[in-house]
Amino acid sequence: MKVADKVRSPCVSICALDDNDICVGCHRSGDEITRWSRMSNEERREVLQKVARRERENLI
Repeated sequence: MKVADKVRSPCVSICALDDNDICVGCHRSGDEITRWSRMSNEERREVLQKVARRERENLI
């Protein structure tokens, strides 16, 4: 797999975990951040779906 084919990280270089262990910048959990480089594209897409849900919940 070429580098260009990999699902990109949602990192926005605002790295701080809240009380729920969720990054205030990219909305990934500490565990998701740690494991990201070892995840398959399918796993990364699943995390991005969780990220999108967390972002929506954070706006409410």
